[in-house]
Amino acid sequence: MRLSSWFVIPFLAWNLLGAQALAKAAVREAQAAVGAVLDDWHLAAAQAEEERYFSHLAPGAVFMGLDAEERWEKEAFRRWAHPGFAARRMWRFQASRRTVALSPDGLVAWFDEQLDTSTMGLARGSGVLVKLDGTWQIAQYALSLPIPPAAFSEVRQMIELLRKDQAKAKDAKHPQENQGK
Repeated sequence: MRLSSWFVIPFLAWNLLGAQALAKAAVREAQAAVGAVLDDWHLAAAQAEEERYFSHLAPGAVFMGLDAEERWEKEAFRRWAHPGFAARRMWRFQASRRTVALSPDGLVAWFDEQLDTSTMGLARGSGVLVKLDGTWQIAQYALSLPIPPAAFSEVRQMIELLRKDQAKAKDAKHPQENQGK
């Protein structure tokens, strides 16, 4: 009996370590797959390939844009973006850094990425992907512009002035909506 335990214990330990290594390999594989989807999604925009771009979005996906009012469900986002795709004038985002994490069951991934963009300079994207029928799809994407803390006060003032100007322009365009206010 003692002799067999010398073989069984190392065998069990080896199998447990192998299972952990396999799990780590599966995580790395899933992270790479998520990264590939995001990279192709960004590339599809840069190449103005509308069908490919939107095929990466899950049904019911949400895109959070830069403006506080920009919360686009997939079909509304597609209608908004269509003229740019049709004219082949789209944005170019290139991830320069990305972190991907996975749920324990491996069916949900969340990420954040630093983006080099053609028009905004440095930007940030974050979101969630879900694995549907074996394919990773973007369920939510939030685009933001990082603001250094030292510049925040000035940027905030600029945003407040812009919003006031936009409200005045809206009031001037639709004065009947403001009667009685």
